[in-house]
Amino acid sequence: MNIELEKRAKEAVSHFQTKGETGEVCPWGSGHINDTFRVDGDIRYIIQRLNRSIFIKPMQVMDNITGVTTFLKEKIKKAGGDELRDTLTVIPTEDGKTLYVDCFGDCWRMYYMIEDAVSYDQVESEKDFYESAKAFGNFCYLLSDYPARTLHETIPGFHDTKARYEVFQRAVEADVCGRAKDVQQEIAFFEEREEIAGVLGKMQAEGKLPLRVTHNDTKLNNIMMDSISGKGVCVIDLDTVMPGLSAHDFGDAIRYGASTAAEDEVDLSKVNFDIHLFELYAKGFLEGCRGSLTETEIDMLPMGAKVMTYECGMRFLTDYLQGDSYFKIHREGHNLDRCRTQMKLVKDMEANWEQMGRIVRQCAGLE
Repeated sequence: MNIELEKRAKEAVSHFQTKGETGEVCPWGSGHINDTFRVDGDIRYIIQRLNRSIFIKPMQVMDNITGVTTFLKEKIKKAGGDELRDTLTVIPTEDGKTLYVDCFGDCWRMYYMIEDAVSYDQVESEKDFYESAKAFGNFCYLLSDYPARTLHETIPGFHDTKARYEVFQRAVEADVCGRAKDVQQEIAFFEEREEIAGVLGKMQAEGKLPLRVTHNDTKLNNIMMDSISGKGVCVIDLDTVMPGLSAHDFGDAIRYGASTAAEDEVDLSKVNFDIHLFELYAKGFLEGCRGSLTETEIDMLPMGAKVMTYECGMRFLTDYLQGDSYFKIHREGHNLDRCRTQMKLVKDMEANWEQMGRIVRQCAGLE
């Protein structure tokens, strides 16, 4: 990160209602979307520059965040929790706003730093995965009576898998890079499973799945873990909080965390869907949800895992066909490698389908 941006971050700090003296401002974390800095001083803060190319309506993002965190704070206080540690706290600007806009037109926002807690980029232990599941389940539980429809859809169609399938079809037909001829097996894989794309959306439209407040980026590193107990403390990175389905949040965590290899592993013999980790996560997630999910939602959790993995693989293949313009690549065929790992995981899920269904019902006490 360049020195000039650090100077701009420090200048932005002066426009927020901080307490006490503030000191050094330094790059922080491993996020790939926003620019994040830690602010040292009497009290430590996090300041971020929002990525305007992704979040084109930053005020809508902040409206969602302030609405959800204010709601969470009331729930946390009533339960005897720590409202300053168990959820994010938005620090207002000098003029009482949630964003400071600098002379370059960039938007900055600030939070209290969650102290004595860490986040992990990779699943290092089963306990970490289980605790992250409980934390995301608890997030779902605490927001189960929040009016989800009042939230802005900050990234329209984010998990509209059917619409993403249509984009994929157009990419195949256009074949702007002449790559389709070399990936016919991959194309056929997604075409043969087209029905997967419409399952969850159809059920939601029919009223069989309730619209909920969803996080939409349920990776392990979006949970702050207590440094001593290892328990999930705070759900962070709320930029993609939107109306959605519980199956999407559960499914994305499984897609990423229940694989035995990295998302871009070339050797597919190393890529397997770990049914034990699936069970561990289902147990933690449903414990955290504390009975707030309907029976139909519970039954559709495995489908959430399958849909999210199918969708992600299809997006990687679409980007490959379109010339690798969306996802960052670091080698030739990188998106194709990513696509193939997701295909392998979908096949593994299909082979374990009945067991996955039994596991979620057993974890929920339905069998």
